Amino acid sequence: MSNPRTPLSIPIPSIDKSNRSELLRALESSLGSSFNSQPIHPNPNPLIIVISGPSGVGKDALITRLRSTRRNLHFVVTATTRPMRPTETDGKDYHFVTKDQFLAMVEKDELLEYALVYGDYKGVPKQQIRDFMGKGCDIVLRVDIQGAQTLKKVLGKSAVFVFLVAESEMAMVERLVDRKTETAESLLVRIATAREEVKHMKNFDYVVVNAKGKLENAVKLMESIIDAEKAKVIQRNAIV
Repeated sequence: MSNPRTPLSIPIPSIDKSNRSELLRALESSLGSSFNSQPIHPNPNPLIIVISGPSGVGKDALITRLRSTRRNLHFVVTATTRPMRPTETDGKDYHFVTKDQFLAMVEKDELLEYALVYGDYKGVPKQQIRDFMGKGCDIVLRVDIQGAQTLKKVLGKSAVFVFLVAESEMAMVERLVDRKTETAESLLVRIATAREEVKHMKNFDYVVVNAKGKLENAVKLMESIIDAEKAKVIQRNAIV
């Protein structure tokens, strides 16, 4: 059997720190092309991450914590006509607008999606998404189930859809009660609605359980989802 032959047609110097450059030039010369210093895999595209789930599962707490641990992540502030709660800040939690202002935004096609939820309008501003994606930021949208269904039709597979749930129905109901922001009648409506909303879990890409006292586990899982999406060979490419 003949000995294997090197494909190199020129002498190759021995490898040591002093002649590293010479070695690289010799390898390039033998291969007939220069080595490319550009990334083998391009930088991942900015993601649009849609987080949804029933009332009382801790969507706001998850997003708040995720924003503090993840760089280049922009939470889109939704416009709404509902009254501002005592713990909320206009422009941070929501853009609180009048019904007339909201309908004007609809008329000008400024919203990616909008819906009437519990008697109030909610909508996602398009320009805010475009501005921050242009800066290379990943986008997080917090929407209700109805909004997620609409976004699924608009964005399709170009966005990542995450369904957030509590560890049990009882835990979800206890959280709603503990918020002390609902009347007994509105609680009944939210609980009945939540039971129906859980049935939509199968339409999402991922499910994240946000168990009581284990918020960090949910945040770490969300970060893993984002990292996995960015490591995909075929990237999602959301255009708004």
